[in-house]
Amino acid sequence: MSDFFQNGTVTTFHNLTDRKIEELESDLLKFSQQNRLGLILPSLFSELEAPALKNIVSELSKVPYLSQIVIGLDRADKKQFEFAKGFFADLGQEHRILWNDGPRLQKVMNKLKAMELAPTEPGKGTNVWGCYGYVLAAKQVDVVALHDCDIITYQRDLLARLLYPVAHPTFNFVFSKGFYARHAEGKLNGRVARLLVTPLLRALEDVLGPDELLVYLDSFRYALAGEFAIHTHALKDMRIPADWGLEMGVLAEMRRNFSNRRICQVDIADVYDHKHQELSLDDQNKGLARMSQDIAKSLFRKLATRGHVFSRGTMRSVRAVYLRTALDQLESYAFDAEMNGLALDLHAEEQAIELFARSILAAGDIFLDNTEERPFLPNWNRVTSACPTILEELYEAVELDNQ
Repeated sequence: MSDFFQNGTVTTFHNLTDRKIEELESDLLKFSQQNRLGLILPSLFSELEAPALKNIVSELSKVPYLSQIVIGLDRADKKQFEFAKGFFADLGQEHRILWNDGPRLQKVMNKLKAMELAPTEPGKGTNVWGCYGYVLAAKQVDVVALHDCDIITYQRDLLARLLYPVAHPTFNFVFSKGFYARHAEGKLNGRVARLLVTPLLRALEDVLGPDELLVYLDSFRYALAGEFAIHTHALKDMRIPADWGLEMGVLAEMRRNFSNRRICQVDIADVYDHKHQELSLDDQNKGLARMSQDIAKSLFRKLATRGHVFSRGTMRSVRAVYLRTALDQLESYAFDAEMNGLALDLHAEEQAIELFARSILAAGDIFLDNTEERPFLPNWNRVTSACPTILEELYEAVELDNQ
């Protein structure tokens, strides 16, 4: 059970009473008469072979209020796509699979690439961007949630709580972000959020000075959560990164386009566990090393758009302040873990902090050296302006694939 305290600049929805899922779903069924509800599932084919997604599909099959589920499928050949059709057939709701590697969707993307309006490399952000386009083309939902496909502890009340603030017809929220405690099997998890994001945000504020974006981002209890719900009209004007900076990029875009009063966070799970990435101490292009670099780049890009000037010296200062801040916070996490009977390996945690410090410098070098970089995917308003028929073509390709 969480506390009721409101901190930061966005409204927090707590789980104070463990309200029954049947009650939540009854409310959502009523809300869906005014706001049709949907779900996006960005997935690698490999996740179809893991137990987590099988349980997610089983739980979703019991959900009564969804009008549509959209699955973005990456890294699948034709045989694997046909397998995916059978895999998701257990869903009772209408659903569509975007076969991102299939010839029909590739033809649509190649048309956009010729206009320099398509993603240049695969990734979660690219997958989600394509799903946004299909949701806009299909016009079957007014509010859509998104969550990952590797959640080991998934229960359907996660989705209900995530959608509730945005689906409610008299609330004023356009966007809700999920949060949860990251511990499982006796260990304190969430290294990237604990040891990179929070200390980096505070280090940036120390070095650059006060900034509303940094205060806003620091208000989220789990900024890297892959779960959020959003009104579909907000999808048209959203520019997101194609890499691991997706979650931070989405938060920053919502802050750019809407007042903080239209944005909230919601406690969606007592326990949350998913597939863990390797730290990857020896290869900056893999695992948490790559993830931390992408997240840092995303922050630098967003702050640059707000007028902050970065130099090599600035990056070295950010790294130094980050390192001290992260090590200080680590002590607090260690004490908290021990009081709660959770394991925390101080040596491994400090290794992670040192890796993240290197990632911050590496991200800074990339940011400063690539002055012509186009880091954000074009929003769908721009895409449809340049190619007015593209949503219809995307819709037709998906429908033909799913016949």
